[in-house]
Amino acid sequence: MKAIVQHAFGAPDVLRYEEVADPVCGPNDVLVRVHAVSVNRTLDLAVRAGTYVRRPALPHVLGVDPSGEVIAVGDKVTDRKVGDRVFASLFVPTDDPAAPQIRETGRAYLLGVDIWGGYAEVVRLPRFVTHLIPDGLSYHDATVIARHAPTAFNLVERRGEVKPGQWVLVMGASGGLGSAIVQIAKLNGARVIAAAGADSRVAAALEFGADHGVNYRTQDLGAEIARITDGYGTDLVCENVGDPPLWKAAFWSMATGARMVTAGAHASQEVPLDPRRLYLKRLQIIGDGSEAPGGVARALQFASEGKLKGRIDRVLPLSAAAEAHRLVADREGVGKIILDPTLG
Repeated sequence: MKAIVQHAFGAPDVLRYEEVADPVCGPNDVLVRVHAVSVNRTLDLAVRAGTYVRRPALPHVLGVDPSGEVIAVGDKVTDRKVGDRVFASLFVPTDDPAAPQIRETGRAYLLGVDIWGGYAEVVRLPRFVTHLIPDGLSYHDATVIARHAPTAFNLVERRGEVKPGQWVLVMGASGGLGSAIVQIAKLNGARVIAAAGADSRVAAALEFGADHGVNYRTQDLGAEIARITDGYGTDLVCENVGDPPLWKAAFWSMATGARMVTAGAHASQEVPLDPRRLYLKRLQIIGDGSEAPGGVARALQFASEGKLKGRIDRVLPLSAAAEAHRLVADREGVGKIILDPTLG
């Protein structure tokens, strides 16, 4: 079969479209013909470049969120059959003591990071990480929505404890995670301020239901939040950018007793923090990139009911993976880039 293989860490050119051996289906596995896998800034670009917190053994195949059709099932698999349409969860439980400890999951590999992923025509998956895609939901949409919404459920509902009527600030609001957070906060009755770095990205977040939008590259984020909330501030900040000046503005926007939840830091590794404001305002800063229990199934069901939507910028063939990485790095377009191996 064909796959995108990297034999070294570095620029997008390390991604090679190659022939590899067909995977062998184990007794508890399924083989899935991949129809969609998205390109993610951290778990694809950073892993490829070797800048992620963990480096996979080489050669490696990326791809953390494949969707596709089951083409073979293991001898012990009774609840999946050939022809089923499935999405694969990122977290693959394991007994390996070297694997990271994941909240709610225990020790787990990350698909496409610690083990070979979905940048391939066919991927082997443990049956228990597959989730049936409801009828009427495309592979492309399933990949986009089920990749980010389970984390968004965790950040907004479980960790952020959002309540109806509260003010929620979403940073990077047009990205895959940000757009899911916007929608889930609205489903919980919150008033949402979507912040992004371009007018087109702000407009995209407003299309997903945000009540207000701020372009934090051309507007004063703190001043705009004060104006929108009539000086009250925010009850919940969902921060996954990590840009130091913007992080500071978001932090200072927090009302007494507010929470900040974060599951990303695309811009930097260090941000300023005033500990006096932290304790005087009784603020909480919570980092948690895990998924809500049952979040994948819930996300797929919500999507099939029209309650959650994903934005796709473009769909490219698997052979264009290097180009896709360059587009994501250059922040071209609005929405996710999908690789579809069935396109050649």
